[in-house]
Amino acid sequence: MTDLLLRDARLWGREGRTDLLVEDGRIAAIADSLPAGGAAVEDLGGAVVIPGLVDAHAHVDKTLWGGPWVPRTAGPGLAAAIAYGAERRAEFGIPNADCITALLSNMVASGTTHARSHVDIDPGIGISAVHAVREAVERLAGRIDVELVAFPQTGILASPGTAELMDEALAAGVKSIGGIDPEGFDGDAERHLDLVFALAEKHGAEIDIHLHDGGDLGAREFDMIIERTRALGYAGKVVISHGFALCDADDATRARLIAALAELRIGLTSVAPKKILPLRELAEAGVAMGIGQDGVRDLWSPYGNGDNLQRTQWFARNAGFSKDEDIELALEAATFGGARLLKIEGYGLAVGDTADLVAVKGRNASEAVLEHPARTLVVKRGRVVAREGTLV
Repeated sequence: MTDLLLRDARLWGREGRTDLLVEDGRIAAIADSLPAGGAAVEDLGGAVVIPGLVDAHAHVDKTLWGGPWVPRTAGPGLAAAIAYGAERRAEFGIPNADCITALLSNMVASGTTHARSHVDIDPGIGISAVHAVREAVERLAGRIDVELVAFPQTGILASPGTAELMDEALAAGVKSIGGIDPEGFDGDAERHLDLVFALAEKHGAEIDIHLHDGGDLGAREFDMIIERTRALGYAGKVVISHGFALCDADDATRARLIAALAELRIGLTSVAPKKILPLRELAEAGVAMGIGQDGVRDLWSPYGNGDNLQRTQWFARNAGFSKDEDIELALEAATFGGARLLKIEGYGLAVGDTADLVAVKGRNASEAVLEHPARTLVVKRGRVVAREGTLV
């Protein structure tokens, strides 16, 4: 492995400019001026260096990236969108390993070094999405790590046979199990959550549940997830994605739920919609939150491009953030927050950490988020994998 010296970097969290030496895939030294020795030298010209972006909530198996433009014609509401995607996916060969590879390539070029992707599991496609995503990741040859979640997009109870297929996917090495609106979509929160937690316990899997249900219903589902996490000893192994009910709740309910999430180390993810999770309150309580792309250019939505730094800007804007410290709080969610959720070892910007790094033009981290120009350099385990927005 070739050693690497990054010169003239603005290391996030450190004043002034510095050099950063990478040896054997890890950060070996940080100082104002370091000798190159035999290392390859990259002059960053004062670019901001942040740790590799972590996409904590993706659906790369659904993507049409690089394929045909497909206008979205689904009806309104979640159920209509789910039915539309299931009905038309065969028409476009979804899941498509070529499209997944193209999207992952753009994610890498934009600085994402780790992702958690929910992959559809149902009787219509079995566990083929697992194989398609794994094939695409193999094609990227170590440029990105992608953790999979067995996701029952069409429901578990509403789609008989899905529970057995999720069992199969977990047996095949998928790390986490998902769920979707246990009451609002699947119709029976008790049974739905009992199945999810039972399968997780059987396989030693982690849990990441889509919870779009808002209002009192969503708050009750939060409580049910919290109750099971506590009773079954699953602290630190559960994530709630979207979690819109937390945005809807009154102050007392929100404070109570956040306290329980912190106690049980239940994480959250957001894809930066208009209904924004209360990041400041979550951070103050110590609740980990990650930011992700969700679906990109698929039958659900024409939006997205794989750039999680742009998505971080969306979050900051929709949250009404304008102060540098708040914008950087959003960036922390897209980096360190996601790393906490995925339990990425050796992640960060300190000596000894794995050299998963992104250099982006800007005078500070906030400017880098708000302008999100093409990434100057992307480094994965000490290897340069992208330059100026293009894979190398």
